[in-house]
Amino acid sequence: MSPPPFRIGKCGANTNLVRLIIVPRAAYSGPIHEFLDASQDETLGKLVAASSFDVAIAQRNAWTAQIQLLKTVLEPYRHRGSVYFEWSIPRLGKRIDTLAVIDSVLFVFEFKIGDRQFASHALDQVCDYALDLKNFHETSHEAWIAPVLIATEAKQQFTAISFPAGEDRLLDPVPTNGQQLPEVIAAVLAFVEASPLDIQAWERGRYHPTPTIVEAATALYRGHAVEDISRSDAGAINLTQTTQAVAAVIKDARSRSEKAIVFVTGVPGAGKTLVGLNIATQHMDPETELHSVFLSGNGPLVAILREALAMDTVEQVRERGERLTKGEARSQVKAFIQNVHHFRDECLIDLDQPPIDHVTIFDEAQRAWDHTQTAMFMKQKKGHADFAQSEPAFLISCMDRHPTWAVVVCLVGGGQEINKGEAGIAEWIDAACDHFPDWHLHLSPRLTDTEYQAGKPLARVKDLPTTHFNQDLHLGVSMRSFRAERVSELVKQLLDLDLEQARDTYSSLRERYPIVLTRNLANAKAWLKAQARGTERYGIIVSSQAERLKPHAIDVRPKVDPVHWFLHGKDDVRSSYYLEDVATEFIVQGLELDWACVTWDADFRLIKDAWQNWSFKGNRWQRIHKRDRQSYQKNAYRVLLTRARQGMIVVVPEGDPKDHTRPPAYYDRTFDYLHSIGFDTLS
Repeated sequence: MSPPPFRIGKCGANTNLVRLIIVPRAAYSGPIHEFLDASQDETLGKLVAASSFDVAIAQRNAWTAQIQLLKTVLEPYRHRGSVYFEWSIPRLGKRIDTLAVIDSVLFVFEFKIGDRQFASHALDQVCDYALDLKNFHETSHEAWIAPVLIATEAKQQFTAISFPAGEDRLLDPVPTNGQQLPEVIAAVLAFVEASPLDIQAWERGRYHPTPTIVEAATALYRGHAVEDISRSDAGAINLTQTTQAVAAVIKDARSRSEKAIVFVTGVPGAGKTLVGLNIATQHMDPETELHSVFLSGNGPLVAILREALAMDTVEQVRERGERLTKGEARSQVKAFIQNVHHFRDECLIDLDQPPIDHVTIFDEAQRAWDHTQTAMFMKQKKGHADFAQSEPAFLISCMDRHPTWAVVVCLVGGGQEINKGEAGIAEWIDAACDHFPDWHLHLSPRLTDTEYQAGKPLARVKDLPTTHFNQDLHLGVSMRSFRAERVSELVKQLLDLDLEQARDTYSSLRERYPIVLTRNLANAKAWLKAQARGTERYGIIVSSQAERLKPHAIDVRPKVDPVHWFLHGKDDVRSSYYLEDVATEFIVQGLELDWACVTWDADFRLIKDAWQNWSFKGNRWQRIHKRDRQSYQKNAYRVLLTRARQGMIVVVPEGDPKDHTRPPAYYDRTFDYLHSIGFDTLS
């Protein structure tokens, strides 16, 4: 028998020795002839033994039915491949029922034992598994992959093999029943003309996943190591180094009874939030001194992550044959991910008592409120008339109540401030310097970059003995777009009107990351649906100031529930899939879509080779002159243009010469500029 597919992990991270662990990716694997010659009980026993929890009767029966069917179906291919049961996909928190490598094709089998219908969600499920292999398993990138849904009791369904547009060799999902499965396999093998796969080489292929933030949070909360769900190239190495650098600060602060602030910087999508979640999941036990809490002022992100984790927890418990209500699961998750404002309010109840956590992780720390915004909120909402601290200063003071040690981890995005009163990273440094001089500052050298706007505060602290610069605290490679890591660089150049650089950058990524221009929203919607496969998520995103898209049935005023929009399925009219409700920068910041439609209004328009900022009031546009509001608006488009993982379409409306609020001149120059970068045009 060939050795099972494996991943290499590390243990003993706090020691000098690194031990390699061979971790099977499949519960059972071997050449087809060995599977056929083994008894049913032998194969079933291996599957049961590999399970991490007690196997329910229903699962045993399902495995038995799969084994019986495949022993018949695979007999003609006895010496033409290998078979793998329960192939793990940590990124999705799932396992593929069965993989079979036969000649030149990788078959992904999803069994629905006893089902009489081919449910659309089941077809999406098997397609998702195939996409995961195609995108993230290195020796499957160029392989032919056939996702097959087997509803064993369904009526005859299979007609022909179809192949979608594109060159990635991933067939459309094939629905079939148990009796037709041999016909499906034969038809696929006849359709594909390619050399047989080298099975041993394929098995040695490494898994390089790039999860969404929801997938990452779910996998980490389940107990997977960050190595299981992240890439292993240079970008992921940086991710590991950053995590280790933060962990080292925490360890030293505890051993030396010191207090420290760590600033982690990174380009959009580089994995700052993943670093924070990884640290938090390693220290979830409130009984330990290292207990950590993940805090965010991003309300939609908190709501979405909490709901996703609660849903997944309930599903896990149900799979074990146990019961847990979603309300109970939500209560468990709340202790792990908290809204920073709720954390702040708890600290206001007793101004002397330290929080339970010695380590607090603030996501999007640059969005914390300045003194003016904090004082106004405290006066109007909390009854504190003379509150004299900014939000960063107060949050540091809460952690300073610990008599021994404490660590604040600030995850910082450059050019991400998008709302009034957001203080930026400078306020954190000034607060530490002015009020907590004994605290150690661990800084990324990239804080000197202009988008962080921290130059003056850094000049105050750069020569202090409590200031430490560490290059490992910067994440320089975008992990959001597994197709093109330079998207954030392109967007910066685009917004800075650096046309030549933008052209060069886009020419290097256009083959893997399509950006398409159109002036027709209906065509954009059709393009999105044509690109997405399985449950790849798509949606329309717009600026919160895009008030004159109403003629296109886009209204930014209604409040959209981010949980419905980001988590619910294709049959829910409130979800992003329906392309009816749109999300603004306030909902999508920190999150991502697979495919995005960015609809560009006249609030941010190009006139005479310069961006102009406008706000629609009453019946007309008003020019925005305040620098901070101009910056927020530019950053809003930066957020919108960096949300898509796989590609996007940008809609710039044509305007209407009969509408004084939407003349073509407000839109044409913007369209022409984007087109000049090299983006393809969809008429």
